[in-house]
Amino acid sequence: MSQPAAMHAKAETTPPVHPGLVQAEIDQRIFDLYDDYCHGRMDRREFMAKAAMIAGGIAMAQSLLPRYAMAQTVSFTDPRIKATYVTYPSPGGNSGTMRGYLVQPSGAGPFPSVVVIHENRGLNPYIEDVARRLATDGFLALAPDGLFPAGGYPGNDDDGRALQGKLDQGKLRTDMLNSARYVKEHALSTKKLGAVGFCWGGGTVNWLAATLGADMQAGVPFYGAAPDAAAAVAIKAPLLVQYAEKDERINAMWPAFETALKAAGVTYEKHTYPGTQHGFHNNSTPRYDEAQAKLAWERTLAWFKKYLG
Repeated sequence: MSQPAAMHAKAETTPPVHPGLVQAEIDQRIFDLYDDYCHGRMDRREFMAKAAMIAGGIAMAQSLLPRYAMAQTVSFTDPRIKATYVTYPSPGGNSGTMRGYLVQPSGAGPFPSVVVIHENRGLNPYIEDVARRLATDGFLALAPDGLFPAGGYPGNDDDGRALQGKLDQGKLRTDMLNSARYVKEHALSTKKLGAVGFCWGGGTVNWLAATLGADMQAGVPFYGAAPDAAAAVAIKAPLLVQYAEKDERINAMWPAFETALKAAGVTYEKHTYPGTQHGFHNNSTPRYDEAQAKLAWERTLAWFKKYLG
């Protein structure tokens, strides 16, 4: 069962720069508070209250809230792709059924498949746009909505974050696992599977790599939490690990993760992008770094083309 993706406004053709304040105009303390807010360590009220204690903090804090119209770079009507919403079984997940945004390149296929894992707030317009970007480069992309069992992405990140936090987290990961298997086995797939994810989704890409083993052919986690060493030994997929420079919590996990990858004989590359904040690929807020995001995405596409064909 599917429906057209006509709910989204026509997108720009190139990644726009977020309006208003730019990174250089925002106090690093505001970025740090925003990171805590994004990861559910405080709500919006507390975020704004703490920002108000810093000179100019309210304006800086407000400028960091996402503007998703800015994140749209590929229109859902782009002739190079076909985008639909699909539902599929998800045994062991939060409801037994999942819904995702499936984007295929124009043409008969088959195509290498990539599952696109969202952040900790459900399938927002930025992640849907990432799926469309992949399809324009020849990949069959599925962006699952982990919030589907709770009614789907609610249209704003605050409610989305709260909904995702209330889900059974083990079952939520099972929903992502079933989504990966669904797109890999899709009739339009070459049966080669890649995974890319951001923040919570980056950590989930690492988890998928450990869980799927040889059934996953490539992974690109953006600023994602590392799996524990015991799980990492099962990873077989080549990993392109993408980090932001100013992301101490995630970066602190790298030494142990690298040790585990080496012990497992995993092919990997790690890149840390200078001057960047956690979330630098997301072009809906001033955390977006256009030059570094472009470089990271070029590397992502090259990685998938190398290992998925």
